[in-house]
Amino acid sequence: MGEWAAGLDAADVPRPVLDRLSLVLLDTFGVTALGAALDEQAALRSAWNAPDGPAPLIGAGRTATADAAAWLNAMALVSLELDEGNKYAKGHPAAHGFPAVLALASERDATGPDTAAALLVAYEVASRFGRATALRPGAHPHGSWGVAGAAAGCARLLGLGPEATAAAIDTGAGLPVAGHFSSATDGNPVRDAWMGASNMSGLVAARMAAAGIARCTGTAGGSLGDLLGAFEPAGLTGGLGERWDITRGYFKRHASCSFTHPAADAVLPLRADVDPSRITRILVETHALGSGLGSPEWDNRLSAMFSTPFVVATALLDGEVGPGASGAARLGDPGLRALARRVRLAAADDLTARLPAERAARVTIELDDGTSLTREQPNPVGDADHEPLTGPDVVRMLKAWLPGRAALVDRAAAVARDLPALPRVGGALRGLAGDTAEKEPS
Repeated sequence: MGEWAAGLDAADVPRPVLDRLSLVLLDTFGVTALGAALDEQAALRSAWNAPDGPAPLIGAGRTATADAAAWLNAMALVSLELDEGNKYAKGHPAAHGFPAVLALASERDATGPDTAAALLVAYEVASRFGRATALRPGAHPHGSWGVAGAAAGCARLLGLGPEATAAAIDTGAGLPVAGHFSSATDGNPVRDAWMGASNMSGLVAARMAAAGIARCTGTAGGSLGDLLGAFEPAGLTGGLGERWDITRGYFKRHASCSFTHPAADAVLPLRADVDPSRITRILVETHALGSGLGSPEWDNRLSAMFSTPFVVATALLDGEVGPGASGAARLGDPGLRALARRVRLAAADDLTARLPAERAARVTIELDDGTSLTREQPNPVGDADHEPLTGPDVVRMLKAWLPGRAALVDRAAAVARDLPALPRVGGALRGLAGDTAEKEPS
């Protein structure tokens, strides 16, 4: 893996893979800017008080040191549950490492080809570690297996050789966060900080390797396997350079945990035929991975985004689950809460059997006259295997979510498209900090 990562040349990457990288980058830039506009993210930046530096705080109107940018951009990226993910990796490979690689690329004013190669390395290594790791029940995937990807991408950007890159990867795998899934369902933003830790730890691991003090001893097996679950390294190098996991991910159109998306997509087409006041019960059947998100109660944005009843009720009432759906005013709406309490979530063996290729949901809406409507959704809209979103789709979503900041979205699209060929990336990336005058209040 170290040999492949150290030697990857963007000139050898198939064009469709580079096109997908550009789309993932666009999504990453836009969703980070969206998260950065939240009041709590602005408060965090103020409390952090990071000095100016060479790396952009995307969408926040300023720059900072590479370390601060890696952490703060990662937290902003995941704060609204809109970041790209990969069902085969069982999490979010891009969010685990892209903020670190982009911050380091800004600091070094790296070339476009080197930055593109490092981003692909970060994604592919993280995804393979996600495939190889089976976390214990109750563990959240943020900040654990993906650190290896962040380390690999930063090592590639530092120009480390195969052995040093392997040492960086193993060191990154030895720096995981052991976070419990209940932090997300209970609404504790420490869950967002795990992604900040992942990116910072990736930088640390690569720097240790560059200093010659990192070692490759197989700590990945002890950390990710013995302590956090089970780890099967046999597949880590499977298909490197042939199977590109970045082409198999998903983009989100709902601001919520991906496990809730199939249910939201299933109820949206039924909405025109249903009067919410006549609904007596909504049964959502899902796979085992998503069956723990059944609480109809929430007390903040994060816990709402991890509640299938909230997401289904919002989709039925509003026709979408946008980033504003989990704002304080909407969360307290009594009609929304009343409808959410009529939603019941249940695991279905037949849907679990279809994992990982499908993350399906089946929704049955029961009405007061005894009739019912049922619809099944095999994968969320936006999955590479099911109604994938195109570049224009992503641009359209970002502009809808970032009113008044169309210029920033257009700039992000241009940087994402052009980055693999740029002679130097520092100036282009710093341009994504945006102008504070563009910002609108959250």
